[in-house]
Amino acid sequence: MNMHFDVFLEHAPKILNVALPAAKAHAKMAPANRLDLLKNINFELITPRKAAVLMLFYPKKSLTHLALIVRTSYNGVHSSQIAFPGGKVEDDDVNLQFTAVRETHEEIGIHPNHIVVVRPFTEVYIPPSNFMVYPFMGYSKNELHFTLQEEEVAGIVELPITDFLDDTLVKHVTMETSYAGAIEVPGFKVNEHFIWGATAMMMSELKESLKLVL
Repeated sequence: MNMHFDVFLEHAPKILNVALPAAKAHAKMAPANRLDLLKNINFELITPRKAAVLMLFYPKKSLTHLALIVRTSYNGVHSSQIAFPGGKVEDDDVNLQFTAVRETHEEIGIHPNHIVVVRPFTEVYIPPSNFMVYPFMGYSKNELHFTLQEEEVAGIVELPITDFLDDTLVKHVTMETSYAGAIEVPGFKVNEHFIWGATAMMMSELKESLKLVL
């Protein structure tokens, strides 16, 4: 049975007091070789581009869900992947949280007035695209009606929080990666989707943190 949204709202603010598990949680969902790759990167030399995403919870028929997007198919490293709504920092963004909320509005049509940002989570570096991604956890008290930015978003994955917190979603699948060929990677199996890489690493930290307060 999924969690009633009122219960989530009651406990979610407690996550402000949680010491984020950061690298420990990320490592559980990191593809093979990713951690070794990160150890050898000098971020001062490569100067990653910055992006921000929103891990958005909301009620659907009064039950708590987490919103993910299906990226459109294109000739690039993140084609057709499952991700959180978000995108790169623009010059006139006032801060990273603003970026996450602005991009969520642009990509899935949720107005900033309907979003409460709870806290930032630990950033994740994506080697293939040289992006440092900064995730934020937030929620909307409203039932959401998604309007998709069709050039970038092919669909929405509405993940019940009870499913998200269930360890049986975690699977290992052999994937073709852009930096290590065919390797076994951990991820979350959600219906016909397999969520892996940076998004799975962010989800791992979010999951472990929520389990401490819910």
